[in-house]
Amino acid sequence: MHVIPVKDLRGLESLAALRHLRQQHFGKAEDDSVLMEVLKTSGGRLSRLNTLSREKDILEATQHMLNNEKGWLLSVIGLIPDCDDDVMDEQKVCSSSWSLLREFVKQYREKEEELKAAAKPGELIPEPELPGISYYEARQIMTRADFLGMLDHLNIINIDTDHMVRPDSMVVLRAAIEIVEEPGFDELLDGVKDRIDAIESLHRTRELTWKASDNEDTVRIMLQPYEKREKDKENDKENAGRRSWWPF
Repeated sequence: MHVIPVKDLRGLESLAALRHLRQQHFGKAEDDSVLMEVLKTSGGRLSRLNTLSREKDILEATQHMLNNEKGWLLSVIGLIPDCDDDVMDEQKVCSSSWSLLREFVKQYREKEEELKAAAKPGELIPEPELPGISYYEARQIMTRADFLGMLDHLNIINIDTDHMVRPDSMVVLRAAIEIVEEPGFDELLDGVKDRIDAIESLHRTRELTWKASDNEDTVRIMLQPYEKREKDKENDKENAGRRSWWPF
């Protein structure tokens, strides 16, 4: 069995498809500059183009679609500063997800600059493809391997047959761009990560409390390395086993 991935339309193909759909529904189409502005957000996914092409005000419908995607993204993996320990596991997923999305945004902006520098004066600058990161690099960026499948299931990212990880659609990427490029986002993400580290540190900390007595008793506390403590436990088990077999 062969798996054939169906990719989004790009460049002039998506422009021609959107122009044809507008003419089909309304008998005319807007200028190419307007349609290109729509495609900059919607990308070349046919389901998106078909939905937008039926709207009277296509620019307003495109902005509404982007706002909905941005709101949904924040509701699913939104960052919570100074989060409580009850939502620490959720914020681990969110912070790792935004680390990956931030890398997508960085790569996309770098590709945009490359295309602008290579374009001739007056030439139409094509939109870059969706940025892609290999699966193993995405694991390193997120520092967790088990979160990728969750994001794929939520249609936030897409993992193709070549083990490349990409944003699920151009709309997801545009929503991520608006969020990542907001002032203070990097500080927010770093603050959430620091908060998670602080909570985990508290969970690994144990507090010993005792009440002082009136008869001047002495309390002795002995700190023992973890490795030595585990070795002592193994020795105790071995000695207990020998005693059970040789009671005399």
